Amino acid sequence: MSNFRSPDPQVSRSSDFNSGDYGSFGNYGNVVTGVTAPGIRPADKIPFCKHQHLLSCTIPRFTGETIHMRISVPLERQSGETRVALVPESVKKLAGLGVEVAVEKGAGDKAGFRDSDYTAAGAQIMDRASLLAGADVLTVVNRPEPDDYARLKPNTIIIGFLKPLDDPAGLEPVVRKQLSAFAVELVPRITRAQSMDALSSMATIAGYKAVILAAENIPKLFPLLMTAAGTIPPAKVLVLGAGVAGLQAIATARRLGAVVEAYDVRAVAGEQVRSLGAKFLEVDLGGIETQDAGGYAKELTEEALQRGRDMVAKHAATSDVVITTAQVPGRRAPLMLTEQAVANMKPGSVIVDLAASTGGNCALTRPGETVNQNGVSIMGPLNIPATVPLHASQLYSRNLVSFLSLIIDKGALKVDMQDEILKGACVAFQGGSVHPKLAAAIGQPVG
Repeated sequence: MSNFRSPDPQVSRSSDFNSGDYGSFGNYGNVVTGVTAPGIRPADKIPFCKHQHLLSCTIPRFTGETIHMRISVPLERQSGETRVALVPESVKKLAGLGVEVAVEKGAGDKAGFRDSDYTAAGAQIMDRASLLAGADVLTVVNRPEPDDYARLKPNTIIIGFLKPLDDPAGLEPVVRKQLSAFAVELVPRITRAQSMDALSSMATIAGYKAVILAAENIPKLFPLLMTAAGTIPPAKVLVLGAGVAGLQAIATARRLGAVVEAYDVRAVAGEQVRSLGAKFLEVDLGGIETQDAGGYAKELTEEALQRGRDMVAKHAATSDVVITTAQVPGRRAPLMLTEQAVANMKPGSVIVDLAASTGGNCALTRPGETVNQNGVSIMGPLNIPATVPLHASQLYSRNLVSFLSLIIDKGALKVDMQDEILKGACVAFQGGSVHPKLAAAIGQPVG
């Protein structure tokens, strides 16, 4: 990158700069922060270079002061949500980077973090209206409430679980208000981004808690017990899907003493399953490709799925617990347990369907409910991580701090959209650079 700096404001770039050009960028190749930093009046327009070779911009105060970007943390208002986007531990780290952090009053209460914990870490406690109006970056667990968008200034950056693949139309206000949004669901699965993988963090908690829910609801014990009254055999657990949630479910069930079997369409998952002491069930799928470049399971043909279902039904019939975790990003969850398979299960058996929010892996799953079918309990829990809010918030907060480190430069906001992580996670940038899913949902051109 060239060492060129424009006289006012300072702009880093690799080629020509047009000091008279104002506006936002329209594709991933064009990069600029474009925020209205604290202390800069709306009339103090920031010139943007629209040439393709620009890599990044930083925005200083015109007074010569160092900008301290403000990261805001609102109280999550979604029903049943108990997590908070940043915990005091993370606030302290961000303050050390020269960043201001504002937290809505009571934002961490349900996760076990008091307002006094945040102030001790260096945060300011604010009411919601002031918090949103002054945000340069809004860190959220779930996407903002509909009326929150109007309170955000243009070019504010939103980071969180934004559902760009499941409900892209709900992000229309991001484009309309010329905001920027990065979805943690879209963070690329590359080595450099491992510490930012919020999906894996939440899946770890979901896999663990699914086993605890099952253990609470089956009418028997998990471990092998040898007592004076005789021997009690261990429970049999079948786990469908050996991603992060599935592997954690396997590990937890094994710790509780159960005998565990697991199935995944990806044969490569077999080694990980066996390493945890479980039996891996394999089905001949005719050599078809079952895993995408990111490591996720691909959507399979109906024939391939049916082969898996037949095998699953056979093993479910002898299992006490079935935990299903199979999901395909942006698609309905694959059907793994048919009504007939459930009918063949033993009375007292429990199914915990972690894919309930995307349609469920079981034909009888009802999202957010527990259904009893001929003595078999089918649980469709939603937002399991919110049932373990302290650790869920702690892990998620650490993921966000890692992500935020990509856009913080000496306390100022600096966004380099040539970075493959930022590029991959971007839903929209300053109202442009719209993700294809979002563009299709709202009739907006890509880029």
